[in-house]
Amino acid sequence: MSYSDTTCPGYYCGRTLLPDGKLSNCGACPRGSRRNDTNFLCEPCLDTPTFYDWFYLGFNVLLVLVLHLSFIDMVIMRRRFNKAIIILHTTAILEVIISGIVSLLLMHPQGEFKINICKVRNLADWYTLWQNPSPNYEKQIYCTQEAVYPLYTIVFVFHVCALFSMLLIRPWICRIYYPMQSKMSVYAAMYFIPILMVVHALIGGLLYYSFPYLIVILSVISCASHFAKKLDQSAASLMITTVLVPRNMIIVIGHWIMHAYGIISITQLTNPTDHALLILLIPVPTLFYICTAKFTDPSKFHV
Repeated sequence: MSYSDTTCPGYYCGRTLLPDGKLSNCGACPRGSRRNDTNFLCEPCLDTPTFYDWFYLGFNVLLVLVLHLSFIDMVIMRRRFNKAIIILHTTAILEVIISGIVSLLLMHPQGEFKINICKVRNLADWYTLWQNPSPNYEKQIYCTQEAVYPLYTIVFVFHVCALFSMLLIRPWICRIYYPMQSKMSVYAAMYFIPILMVVHALIGGLLYYSFPYLIVILSVISCASHFAKKLDQSAASLMITTVLVPRNMIIVIGHWIMHAYGIISITQLTNPTDHALLILLIPVPTLFYICTAKFTDPSKFHV
């Protein structure tokens, strides 16, 4: 018997039950379903997101939020917080929160604060486009589908919601506070959000497996960059300006939160007692930079 009578080729081709009670030919499963490996029927995905899945979705939300806050801080060019800057930052946070909630409510089951997913099995699940089989090297069967539903599409939905919520809310705030400068943060978001969508489309699967390590590495580099911008690199000055200047303290605490997020994502707290102790290591990169900055003066290496 041929594969059309018993099985389906490839990893993602499946059958659906037709209205007349017969089975369809092998092909792509409908959205929100995936074939089983027993009888090759397409079955609805009813898995619950894992701890790691939620942190992956949170990573995409935090990435947009951090970029929003960074560009607002960059274009305003103020070294101390005031009412206007706090309002702009709060607006960006509200935009991201609203976008995240709307994205979650739009996914199946709609209108509920939960989602059903197709469990991620391997990296190939993110790139089913390259998994269309050609039985006997003849006609290719197209079975491209979202095998990780909705972990792939929900990120695009969130990016679109984030862009629209920003365009609906931020311009009104910018007209009141720093109209000439703050509007640049809107233009920046109109660039980096589409760029994030392209990046997700191309390497979403790679990010799924590597985001915890990227968070830890990039947060350490960013923290070092923050301190490197200080003119006075003495340990006393770095410590005092960090503790006494609210802006610097908030930036450092933000880096610590990202450190913790990355560590929790990597360990998933499978061993709560031991892994929780790793949280105590969060301030180490900051303290290491402050204590060793005096040894990195270029004058010490160039006589």
